[in-house]
Amino acid sequence: MQIWVDADACPKVIKEILFRAAERWQINVILVANQLIATPRSALIRAVQVPHGFDVADNEIVQRAAAGDLVITADIPLAAEVIAKGAIALNPRGERYSPENIRERLNMRDFMDTLRASGIESGGPPVFSQADRQAFAAQLDRLMAKRPIPKAAD
Repeated sequence: MQIWVDADACPKVIKEILFRAAERWQINVILVANQLIATPRSALIRAVQVPHGFDVADNEIVQRAAAGDLVITADIPLAAEVIAKGAIALNPRGERYSPENIRERLNMRDFMDTLRASGIESGGPPVFSQADRQAFAAQLDRLMAKRPIPKAAD
């Protein structure tokens, strides 16, 4: 398992939680963005910078993520694509996307896009809160506790 992060819009506090998780769980964390992302020095943490462009970072994550990997994203279409590959998708507010709820999320996203295109102001997401940070950390801990632990080399 590796953790892939849709890093362009990922809150800094979530990245910091993931940096600590990489060391704690000895798991690779790869941040993908179209800008340079600062990361701590660690063999387990790296940043991949992709060219600017529509969905370039998303496409990179879809191409590289494998079944069983964890993808951190608030992008619902990206979440749908990685779920279809057998990966796990978690948003920065701690909500896990699943095969059971992703279709509903896509439909709601499309509906909101239609409203915005017709000139109706729908507002944005609520401000990222301490409760969101805690929900993310708790869900990440649950997911990491369930993953298979690699055996140490003899």
